[in-house]
Amino acid sequence: MPISPPTQPAPGRADPVPGPAAALTRRAAVAWTAAALGAAAWSGLRPARAQGHPDKPLRIILPLSAGSGADGAIRAIGNSLAKALGQPVVIENLPGAGGITGTAQIVRAPKDGSVIGVVSNNHVVNPSVYRNIPFDSLADITPITILGATPFVLVAHPSVPAANVRELIAYARSRPGVLNYGSSGNGTILHLGAAMFVEQAKLDIKHIPYKGMGPLMNDILGGQVQLGVVAAAPAAPHIKSGALRALGVTTAARVPTLPGVPTIAEQGLPGFELDGWIAPVGPAGLPRAELARLYAGFKAAMEMPEARDALIAQGYEIKLTPPEPAAAFFRTEAARMAQVVKSAHVTMD
Repeated sequence: MPISPPTQPAPGRADPVPGPAAALTRRAAVAWTAAALGAAAWSGLRPARAQGHPDKPLRIILPLSAGSGADGAIRAIGNSLAKALGQPVVIENLPGAGGITGTAQIVRAPKDGSVIGVVSNNHVVNPSVYRNIPFDSLADITPITILGATPFVLVAHPSVPAANVRELIAYARSRPGVLNYGSSGNGTILHLGAAMFVEQAKLDIKHIPYKGMGPLMNDILGGQVQLGVVAAAPAAPHIKSGALRALGVTTAARVPTLPGVPTIAEQGLPGFELDGWIAPVGPAGLPRAELARLYAGFKAAMEMPEARDALIAQGYEIKLTPPEPAAAFFRTEAARMAQVVKSAHVTMD
């Protein structure tokens, strides 16, 4: 069954260290690998029609702008998810306040599986950068799965005389306060990624926040901004053409789309690791039967080649974490991001 066309988004922001590197290395061991520990209990699930609302569409709230990475990913698999669940899927963008506006609607949704949302890193970042949030980012949601993650890459305009991270660090240290970096917005995951690099490398580089990934990319390409941490997939064509220079990827291992680009960790900042993940969630108190149904639906959808290929084409590595490990991942990431924000001295304007 086809998904509905995109709804008109409300105005809002588009879609983001610990000092000790050791604080970051636990992520690969605790976060993603935890999925395997809980997979057995959920491995045999098959999607079934909702018992209380068999003819109602599944409403998916995206607290992000239309055209964002997460928006593209969910819309790309929407038809497969509708087939897997046996019900229509309606996707609605409710951006604003770094995702808080839309997430407030998710946590207040009926606890019957008829309304869910898809959140990203900002969901666990926001409690550390916003003073007042009208919900508890952990207690007021039910994680369904970690669907996938996309790598980031530190890029520079070709005018910056550095071919890699080590050369950038040497150049920036010799000219404190001269360089600048842009982000998709103050407190976003792309801001934290760059701030994390600046803090760990002990550099003096000015931050210039933008309202979204599009304006940021345009100004890096134009040379108005010299550096930035951006999503690898949309940056790859510009890197290959020479319009941008890739200095290092933010993930623990090199990425297939940029095989010749070393990780930041292997260039003198051991333990540096960050990616952009997306996760379907429901409101707190979602019945276990509905949680199982929804997770099974995503699992079945991702077993369809068209959905897997579409998500990979969007630049995502498929994770498909069962509910309990997904909930543990949320807790771990929230604690890690709090430390990132504190160490990098990130504050909202």
